[in-house]
Amino acid sequence: MEKIGWIGTGVMGRSMCMHILNKRYPVSLYNRTKGQADDLCRQGAVWCDNPGEVAARNDIIFTMVGEPSDVEQVIMGKEGVLECIRPGSVIVDMTTSEPSLSRRIEKEAKGKSVLSLDAPVSGGDVGAREGTLAIMVGGDKDAFQRVLPIFKLMGKNIARMGGPGMGQHTKMSNQILIASTMIGVVESLLYAHRAGLDQESVIDVIGKGAAASWAINQLGPRIVKGNFAPGFAIRHFIKDMGIALLEARRMKLSLPGLALANQFYTAAMAEGLEAEGTQALYKVLDRMNRP
Repeated sequence: MEKIGWIGTGVMGRSMCMHILNKRYPVSLYNRTKGQADDLCRQGAVWCDNPGEVAARNDIIFTMVGEPSDVEQVIMGKEGVLECIRPGSVIVDMTTSEPSLSRRIEKEAKGKSVLSLDAPVSGGDVGAREGTLAIMVGGDKDAFQRVLPIFKLMGKNIARMGGPGMGQHTKMSNQILIASTMIGVVESLLYAHRAGLDQESVIDVIGKGAAASWAINQLGPRIVKGNFAPGFAIRHFIKDMGIALLEARRMKLSLPGLALANQFYTAAMAEGLEAEGTQALYKVLDRMNRP
């Protein structure tokens, strides 16, 4: 049985790691805030004091952190994964990050006889808890096959999309679609409210027709209940949209829908909503439409 290292036990990372622990894999972990890993340690995970110690102990090392700068620090920084990793190991970065960084990591890892995969996910906190994430993978075919049994503990829709960075490019396509869809969700529910409709009844009807989406069926009911807790925080979504817009500029590609969504979410951050879930965009458009 492979020894598993895990770095990053936030809203999603904690649940993803728990699935691996529940299948009795030996797990060592590190998180910037130790208290967020206490429940995993009670279930048998071994605490490590830094990412390098995680790498030295294990065969497959997963990272699920916040920003590309965090990825670079835990993998390529001082006391990072690449300082201590053993030849023959695999690095799997599941953070939504920059395709160019994934390619840099692959190059550095290859120089140490280590394989790497970029494997961002979609499905939010619900998908992480239920083990139903979509996992979009870029990197070496043999590394993908080696890690696939672990991926299957966390997700249901798993695909290798190509070489290094292609998992991240796929996730950018995913986030571009979500960005505009969320505008549609909040405008739809605002319209329903102003028209005097019961919003939950509207979701029940349109969520089963041509307008159906994960966002309306999963986040719509949260909006109606006033639940804006983060399954995926606005500040992280703004980071993702920034990456997508940067990559689009590099490709000389105009994405006006994404740019508009980015402006609305930037307004949400200006209103102090950066730590709330992406569904809190509803608050921004609601305020815009008040007398």
